[in-house]
Amino acid sequence: MRIRIVDAFTDRPFAGNPAGVVLLDSDAFPDDGWLQRVAAEVNLSETAFAHPLPPGGDADWALRWFTPVTEVDLCGHATLATAHVLRSTGRATGAVRFAARPGVLGATAAEDGTLTLDFPTSSLTPARIPDGMAEALGARPVSVHDTAAHVGDLLVELADEATVRALAPGFAALVGLSRRGVIVTAAAEDPGRGGYDFVSRCFYPGAGIDEDPVTGSAHTALAPFWSERLGRTELTGLQASARTGLVRTALRGDRTLLTGRAVTVIDGELLSSP
Repeated sequence: MRIRIVDAFTDRPFAGNPAGVVLLDSDAFPDDGWLQRVAAEVNLSETAFAHPLPPGGDADWALRWFTPVTEVDLCGHATLATAHVLRSTGRATGAVRFAARPGVLGATAAEDGTLTLDFPTSSLTPARIPDGMAEALGARPVSVHDTAAHVGDLLVELADEATVRALAPGFAALVGLSRRGVIVTAAAEDPGRGGYDFVSRCFYPGAGIDEDPVTGSAHTALAPFWSERLGRTELTGLQASARTGLVRTALRGDRTLLTGRAVTVIDGELLSSP
């Protein structure tokens, strides 16, 4: 079967967030152990596995995501990558609906080549600063919010963009401070010049990913957080990792739209069968 590596939330190779994508011809997922071994071999932040569903249902494809060490409840960049592969190979021509753990997720392609994901908006609950958080990050949080169960992160607001960019966290110390990981964010220093409204970085050492390059699922929490503060429902976020990536967000009540581009960089053959 074919396996592809796709850079998501970028318009050029070797930027954004790379994801493995495996389209299965079967009508069910293989054994979980095989899926996890493939994800460990690919060794990217996530590998997506999808198989087609019978026509006439609520969704067109079933979708799951695995890090090198565990399955996750929601992944934005690997969903974008899967939608890109379906469209670029002709397996899908219009909107695509994915059946996944958080429910049905949508992906729609525009004429300009961008893809828009339709994801559930994360709730945000103010939380106390966990013991050791400031020391682990190397910066004092301005505020901390817990996200919804399907995200599972702590969203940590920092003083400014420069602080976010300069972080050098103690990754081992971050493990156990949240269910999944830690999102750090701040307002853009100069939105007019930079072309983005806020910055973020995302750390998931407990899931085998010290820093994720571009995290779509985190933007389902970043969108409502910054929309409330900036007074606009449509924003652009820059994830300030080494690879960087832009995510356009549009808040639509209990749904958040995430828009970006994707580029296939490797198209190969997976020789190990389930």
